[in-house]
Amino acid sequence: MLRRGVCSLQDYPKVIQAAVPPKTPAEQRQTRYLGMILLLLVLIFTLAAALSAKAVHYGFLGIFFSVSGVLFLFNVVDWLILDWLIFCTFTPAFAVIPGTEGMAGYKNYAMHFRGFLIGTVFSAAAGLVIAGIITLL
Repeated sequence: MLRRGVCSLQDYPKVIQAAVPPKTPAEQRQTRYLGMILLLLVLIFTLAAALSAKAVHYGFLGIFFSVSGVLFLFNVVDWLILDWLIFCTFTPAFAVIPGTEGMAGYKNYAMHFRGFLIGTVFSAAAGLVIAGIITLL
């Protein structure tokens, strides 16, 4: 049994990161595998949106909004539901790293909002790149 959740340690507030020893090789593998699955799912839905938009003869702008919209929706769900509601508000036991119980960092709403803003910029940038590639194909 692994001693902490499947999230990447960099997803936690800095104060919690500082209180936790490095992940074991088994925990690193688990994080890597689950991260690859998540990335693959996001990529599949993003490409499906882009190719669907192209199939109905949308131009660059339509493809951009389709791709950016999928990524932005993922970002909003991550921020509001996963981060603010579950992680910050309820803070279930599976999200708490042993030895860090009760730390104020688990209620760091501002850190998650900054992550949302970064994700919004990423959504737009990735939308531009993917829309450009799909438009040229």
